[in-house]
Amino acid sequence: MSSGTPADGAERAYLDHAATTVLRPAAREAFLAASAVHGNPSSTHAAGRRARAVLDEALETIAGLLGVSRSWVLMTSGGTESDNLALRAVPLGVLARDPSRTAVAVAATDHPAVLATARSLPGADPALTLRELPVDERGLLAPHGVEEALADGTVSVLSAALVNNETGARQDLAALAEIARAHGTLLHTDAVQAVGQVPLPSPAEVPLMSLTGHKIGAPVGVGALIADPAVPFAPVSTGGGQQRGVRSGTLDAPHAAAFAAALEAALADREAENRRVRALAARLRAGIAEIDPGARFTLPEDSPQSGHIVHVIFPGAHSDSLLFLLDQRGVDCSAGSACSAGVVQASPVLAAMGLAEEETRGALRLSLGWTSTERDVEILLAALPEALERSRAVGALHR
Repeated sequence: MSSGTPADGAERAYLDHAATTVLRPAAREAFLAASAVHGNPSSTHAAGRRARAVLDEALETIAGLLGVSRSWVLMTSGGTESDNLALRAVPLGVLARDPSRTAVAVAATDHPAVLATARSLPGADPALTLRELPVDERGLLAPHGVEEALADGTVSVLSAALVNNETGARQDLAALAEIARAHGTLLHTDAVQAVGQVPLPSPAEVPLMSLTGHKIGAPVGVGALIADPAVPFAPVSTGGGQQRGVRSGTLDAPHAAAFAAALEAALADREAENRRVRALAARLRAGIAEIDPGARFTLPEDSPQSGHIVHVIFPGAHSDSLLFLLDQRGVDCSAGSACSAGVVQASPVLAAMGLAEEETRGALRLSLGWTSTERDVEILLAALPEALERSRAVGALHR
């Protein structure tokens, strides 16, 4: 039975863990247990204190797992809100403290939650500008290009995803941190795709890190921004002043408890689990290459990457039809980011890596997770030949 077998018994392969993964039993149990504790964590009566104890335990667990003090942990509704705080509230906070810091630098392949937020900054303050940093054909930032972008000392925040959500490309954050530190720039990373897949950066290197729950087995609707207390924020919501005055609102103890449980599970035996997932990815690559020798893997096997994402381009195929045909044959996968309103469109990530739109029409993202099995790989490889043949027939009509 594959990891994606639904209640009706039809066998399916779920290969879209980069969009969202399966809820972990530990996270479900933690959420249900915390939900049974009523009371507002900010209330001082007995019920409030019980709720606060649940929240405090979750925050201590999260902080301990990430190697920071609890004051670093800002709970959010997910990765998008965490990115918004880092790319809007922080640049505005830094600008208020130092008017010379008028720029933000962002990798051209970063998630839309980062790029769209950074692009909106002039609307929040006309003094702010954006510098989009180019990447090479592997999706990696060139250190000399980053050095050049930060050299004038006006950049407040440099943002680069640790693991790209579409291709799995892995940035060298240690090198970026060294450059940022030399120019007094704060380094932010969207680590949403990285947790449990690659080692996370140390807080000494990266003072701002965005996380989300549903990529690691927690429910949708919870995430965190791990932020050095010394980082200045401009308030983006007003109210009770919870969470350092950065994000007001009643704190959500059940979701925090679920997030803590999922994070603990994701980080446990990370190396062994990553080896298992990489072995499945290698089988996917080998099987795809055998079925279609002309298939192009976006990242070579020796390129820095997370290992849980296999991004491949099938020349002559058409992504829309390929996804539909694979779905009909029991495979859940995607063409790229799931954060584009459900619309398959030209990939800005692949464009930034130097690929023309016509080269990427047959793109497919296969992503593995904690429930992935050999059977998932078998189902995909069995479904692929016919799906490719029919998709290429559709692709021919679109030329």
